[in-house]
Amino acid sequence: FTVSPIRHLKDGAHGNQISKATLILAVQQLMERHPESTDYFPAYEIMLDELRDYRFYAEDMVHPSNQAIQYIWNRFVSCFMSSDTKEIMHQWEEIQKAMNHKPFQPESEAYQKFILQTMLKIEQITKKIPSFDTQNELEALKSKLK
Repeated sequence: FTVSPIRHLKDGAHGNQISKATLILAVQQLMERHPESTDYFPAYEIMLDELRDYRFYAEDMVHPSNQAIQYIWNRFVSCFMSSDTKEIMHQWEEIQKAMNHKPFQPESEAYQKFILQTMLKIEQITKKIPSFDTQNELEALKSKLK
Protein backbone atom coordinates (compact mmCIF):
# COMPACT_ATOMS: atom_id res chain seq x y z
CA PHE A 1 0.00 0.00 0.00
CA THR A 2 0.88 3.64 -0.31
CA VAL A 3 -0.86 6.96 0.10
CA SER A 4 -0.55 9.31 -2.82
CA PRO A 5 1.81 12.24 -2.34
CA ILE A 6 -0.48 14.41 -4.44
CA ARG A 7 -2.29 17.01 -2.40
CA HIS A 8 -6.06 16.77 -2.62
CA LEU A 9 -7.08 20.37 -2.01
CA LYS A 10 -10.65 20.22 -3.32
CA ASP A 11 -11.81 20.13 0.29
CA GLY A 12 -9.06 22.46 1.52
CA ALA A 13 -5.77 21.79 3.26
CA HIS A 14 -7.48 20.52 6.41
CA GLY A 15 -9.71 18.20 4.40
CA ASN A 16 -6.61 16.86 2.64
CA GLN A 17 -4.98 16.02 5.99
CA ILE A 18 -8.14 14.28 7.25
CA SER A 19 -8.38 12.27 4.01
CA LYS A 20 -4.72 11.21 4.15
CA ALA A 21 -4.96 10.34 7.86
CA THR A 22 -8.05 8.22 7.21
CA LEU A 23 -6.25 6.33 4.44
CA ILE A 24 -3.17 5.80 6.61
CA LEU A 25 -5.29 4.44 9.47
CA ALA A 26 -7.18 2.11 7.12
CA VAL A 27 -3.90 0.78 5.69
CA GLN A 28 -2.53 0.30 9.20
CA GLN A 29 -5.56 -1.80 10.17
CA LEU A 30 -5.24 -3.93 7.03
CA MET A 31 -1.55 -4.46 7.68
CA GLU A 32 -2.25 -5.53 11.27
CA ARG A 33 -4.85 -8.03 10.06
CA HIS A 34 -2.70 -9.38 7.21
CA PRO A 35 0.95 -8.83 8.17
CA GLU A 36 2.21 -11.68 6.01
CA SER A 37 0.78 -10.31 2.78
CA THR A 38 0.86 -6.53 3.11
CA ASP A 39 3.46 -3.81 3.15
CA TYR A 40 3.49 -0.04 3.10
CA PHE A 41 5.61 2.36 1.07
CA PRO A 42 5.63 5.89 2.54
CA ALA A 43 5.36 8.00 -0.63
CA TYR A 44 3.17 10.59 1.14
CA GLU A 45 5.51 10.78 4.11
CA ILE A 46 8.60 11.12 1.87
CA MET A 47 6.97 14.03 0.08
CA LEU A 48 5.89 15.66 3.34
CA ASP A 49 9.02 15.08 5.42
CA GLU A 50 11.98 14.70 3.07
CA LEU A 51 10.82 16.81 0.11
CA ARG A 52 8.97 19.50 2.04
CA ASP A 53 10.53 22.37 0.10
CA TYR A 54 8.19 23.87 -2.53
CA ARG A 55 10.80 23.35 -5.25
CA PHE A 56 9.69 19.71 -5.15
CA TYR A 57 6.19 20.66 -6.29
CA ALA A 58 5.05 21.28 -9.84
CA GLU A 59 3.85 24.72 -10.88
CA ASP A 60 0.33 23.93 -9.67
CA MET A 61 1.75 23.49 -6.13
CA VAL A 62 -0.29 20.29 -5.83
CA HIS A 63 1.57 17.64 -7.78
CA PRO A 64 5.15 16.52 -7.13
CA SER A 65 7.76 17.90 -9.53
CA ASN A 66 9.60 15.56 -11.88
CA GLN A 67 12.56 15.66 -9.49
CA ALA A 68 10.34 14.58 -6.58
CA ILE A 69 8.76 11.81 -8.65
CA GLN A 70 12.19 10.48 -9.56
CA TYR A 71 13.34 10.65 -5.93
CA ILE A 72 10.27 8.77 -4.68
CA TRP A 73 10.57 6.21 -7.49
CA ASN A 74 14.23 5.57 -6.64
CA ARG A 75 13.29 5.02 -3.01
CA PHE A 76 10.53 2.60 -4.09
CA VAL A 77 12.92 0.67 -6.31
CA SER A 78 15.52 0.39 -3.57
CA CYS A 79 12.87 -0.91 -1.14
CA PHE A 80 11.00 -3.40 -3.30
CA MET A 81 13.03 -4.43 -6.34
CA SER A 82 15.53 -7.28 -6.35
CA SER A 83 18.98 -6.78 -7.81
CA ASP A 84 17.92 -8.91 -10.81
CA THR A 85 14.91 -6.68 -11.40
CA LYS A 86 17.03 -3.54 -11.07
CA GLU A 87 19.44 -4.93 -13.67
CA ILE A 88 16.61 -5.67 -16.12
CA MET A 89 15.16 -2.21 -15.51
CA HIS A 90 18.57 -0.71 -16.31
CA GLN A 91 18.84 -2.80 -19.49
CA TRP A 92 15.33 -1.75 -20.54
CA GLU A 93 16.17 1.90 -19.93
CA GLU A 94 19.16 1.54 -22.26
CA ILE A 95 16.92 -0.08 -24.89
CA GLN A 96 14.45 2.79 -24.62
CA LYS A 97 17.27 5.31 -25.11
CA ALA A 98 18.44 3.37 -28.17
CA MET A 99 14.94 3.28 -29.61
CA ASN A 100 14.55 7.04 -29.17
CA HIS A 101 17.90 7.76 -30.82
CA LYS A 102 17.61 9.98 -33.89
CA PRO A 103 20.35 9.01 -36.34
CA PHE A 104 21.99 11.48 -38.71
CA GLN A 105 22.32 8.72 -41.33
CA PRO A 106 19.57 6.13 -40.87
CA GLU A 107 20.73 4.20 -43.95
CA SER A 108 24.32 3.82 -42.73
CA GLU A 109 25.75 0.41 -41.96
CA ALA A 110 26.66 1.56 -38.44
CA TYR A 111 23.06 2.51 -37.66
CA GLN A 112 21.74 -0.74 -39.10
CA LYS A 113 24.14 -2.64 -36.80
CA PHE A 114 22.96 -0.47 -33.91
CA ILE A 115 19.35 -1.48 -34.64
CA LEU A 116 20.28 -5.18 -34.81
CA GLN A 117 22.19 -4.95 -31.53
CA THR A 118 19.21 -3.30 -29.87
CA MET A 119 16.93 -6.06 -31.16
CA LEU A 120 19.33 -8.63 -29.75
CA LYS A 121 19.21 -6.93 -26.34
CA ILE A 122 15.41 -7.07 -26.43
CA GLU A 123 15.49 -10.76 -27.32
CA GLN A 124 17.85 -11.42 -24.41
CA ILE A 125 15.42 -9.80 -21.97
CA THR A 126 12.55 -11.78 -23.50
CA LYS A 127 14.50 -15.00 -22.88
CA LYS A 128 14.86 -14.05 -19.21
CA ILE A 129 11.20 -13.00 -18.92
CA PRO A 130 9.10 -14.82 -21.52
CA SER A 131 5.91 -13.06 -20.43
CA PHE A 132 7.42 -9.64 -21.16
CA ASP A 133 5.71 -8.45 -24.34
CA THR A 134 8.28 -6.76 -26.58
CA GLN A 135 6.51 -7.27 -29.88
CA ASN A 136 5.80 -3.57 -30.49
CA GLU A 137 9.42 -2.61 -29.83
CA LEU A 138 10.75 -5.32 -32.12
CA GLU A 139 8.35 -4.32 -34.91
CA ALA A 140 9.32 -0.65 -34.53
CA LEU A 141 12.99 -1.57 -34.84
CA LYS A 142 12.39 -3.92 -37.79
CA SER A 143 10.71 -1.06 -39.63
CA LYS A 144 13.97 0.91 -39.36
CA LEU A 145 16.03 -1.81 -41.03
CA LYS A 146 16.84 -1.15 -44.70
